[in-house]
Amino acid sequence: MKAIGFDRPLPIDKSGALQDIELPTPEPGPRDLLVRVKAVSVNPVDTKVRAKAQPEAGQFRVLGWDAVGTVEAIGAEVENFQTGDRVYYAGAINRPGTNSELHAVDERIVALAPKSLDDAQAAALPLTAITAYELLFDRLGVAHGGGAGQTMLIVGGAGGVGSMLIQLARQLTQLRVVATASRAETRQWCLDLGAHVVIDHRKPLAAELRAQGIEGVEMAASLTHTDQHYEQLIEAILPQGKLALIDDMDVLDAMPLKTKAISLHWELMFTRSLFTTPDLQRQGELLAEVAQLVDDGRIRTTLGQTFGTIDAANLTRAHAFIESGKAQGKVVLEGF
Repeated sequence: MKAIGFDRPLPIDKSGALQDIELPTPEPGPRDLLVRVKAVSVNPVDTKVRAKAQPEAGQFRVLGWDAVGTVEAIGAEVENFQTGDRVYYAGAINRPGTNSELHAVDERIVALAPKSLDDAQAAALPLTAITAYELLFDRLGVAHGGGAGQTMLIVGGAGGVGSMLIQLARQLTQLRVVATASRAETRQWCLDLGAHVVIDHRKPLAAELRAQGIEGVEMAASLTHTDQHYEQLIEAILPQGKLALIDDMDVLDAMPLKTKAISLHWELMFTRSLFTTPDLQRQGELLAEVAQLVDDGRIRTTLGQTFGTIDAANLTRAHAFIESGKAQGKVVLEGF
């Protein structure tokens, strides 16, 4: 089968950073679905793994986690799907990725794809939907329908996770949502998704909030460049507030959080699949809930741009674009 992989970590502008390869068809395990991949999206995690991971000698690593496709075969213990089902999911970081014609995935982290979206539109959603959902409800502890009288600040509102977090917070909670964006088009994107207020993260956050009549926030979701905004976030969060983050930092000093008793919450959507937690099925369930929200017209796709078919040349362009920091919404590729 066709696939795209890398055999050594290279900058994306170097020849061979991503390569078209041929691999054997994967054998599905007992709880696995074998999916014929129709569309994928590219996330920052793809670029980070490509830049740092060292595959075993003589081996290629296949990246990609978001996928939409059709079930071609099922494992002996599969309970919830059958061949022919159109599904979407975000995969597991410790298994081969979705940048391949056929892909094996645990059924417990899979859901039927939204009926109202085409393959490219649906492929934009899974990883960011899971991340945003878990961050909001599992990490920050907001109750469904709760949050009245409270404000959440989202740093990086126009990115993939931010775009889903704005929508989920508006549709499923009563929180006031403040997003950050630095360009006119990304500001409008956040407003169109439902943000009540948009501020500029190039300026001091607390001052930007006060200019909007907001003295502080009960919770903040820092989705990008946390190291640059860390001190400003601490200033903006009210005493006994909460800070959730997803990005990688070389160093994180939690001591400045002590005076305000700010709690720190990490979100990694791969945790459940990495450790096969007892609630692994929850990821499939929440993707099913998101699909229903989409089909009910309450949430929209966060597809930003399509980069053509799934091959090394187009994935190379997509990785470079993600690394530029200019992406709005999600980058998607479709078909082999």
